[in-house]
Amino acid sequence: MVVLPNGSIRSARGLKNMPTWLQLNRTEISGSLGDLGTLLPLGMGLIVINQLDPTGIFFTIGLYYIFSGLYFRVTSPVEPMKVISGYAIAASVTASQVQASCLLVFAILLLLGITGLIDVISRYISKAVVRGVQLSTGMLLLTMGVHLMTGDSTLQQLQGVTEPYLQLQQIGFLPVGILLGGGLGLICLLLLDNRRLPAAVVVIGLGMLIGLLAGSRQGWENTVVGLHLPELLPYSLPTAADFSFALIILVLPQIPMTVGNAVIANADLSKQYFGENASLVTHRRLCISMALANGFSFFLAGIPLCHGAGGLASRFRFGARTGGSNLF
Repeated sequence: MVVLPNGSIRSARGLKNMPTWLQLNRTEISGSLGDLGTLLPLGMGLIVINQLDPTGIFFTIGLYYIFSGLYFRVTSPVEPMKVISGYAIAASVTASQVQASCLLVFAILLLLGITGLIDVISRYISKAVVRGVQLSTGMLLLTMGVHLMTGDSTLQQLQGVTEPYLQLQQIGFLPVGILLGGGLGLICLLLLDNRRLPAAVVVIGLGMLIGLLAGSRQGWENTVVGLHLPELLPYSLPTAADFSFALIILVLPQIPMTVGNAVIANADLSKQYFGENASLVTHRRLCISMALANGFSFFLAGIPLCHGAGGLASRFRFGARTGGSNLF
């Protein structure tokens, strides 16, 4: 057995046979959790408010993680499309309209990818615009985190409490979300460069422990543990009205952000982080990858998914480098 500098333990034979683009160690596992800050709040909102099927959502997300890791051979983010998801939750859009948006996104991104139109578009977008998209995405995620801590998110407002799934709502005059968010945020900062105790693993682990000890266990009595596969088109085919609504209200506002953030900014950031190892992360491949994911989401009751640059930055900062983080 050999102990590597990054903390992983592997046999000498494993070292020889393990591809360099497919590693799994503590830092890769920590980085693999970097998407959860957007994936879980938006995913849970779509399940609770829009009545989407959790099996379909997480099954397609899992498939997309595996595919992305094997396809790009570097760590690759998987996130809900924020414009579509955010509006769908805020306006209580129907499940059929969300599914219609998946098929429309599939068609548009596939067209941009296979025709090479995305490369033409990218030539007219300057580096300053790309950096602006990255900055605005970071600010958007920061704002979302603050809303979740203060209890101002749509899901929390509908439930009428700061933490819908905790028995404890406040300590003294402070909402428990501020105390938990502040405390876990401080732990995260202190452990950010610690390889033996990776920050994301510790924070997510503590969050799960708090949930188990102080959770309300709401809905647990209706939970059946077992093997559940997604249904094919469980909401039936969307109507023409669903498609027209999804195109105008959900998809057209989303596409510019997807092109700027999940395609151009993602490819730029991947080259910055991984250099020649990111040779497969091209504009066309990103478009085709997201198109395929949204095609599967349409048929298996998933949600619109993308490769957000913010998720890539988060995964990289927490330690993910290779496709192994996606497989985990």
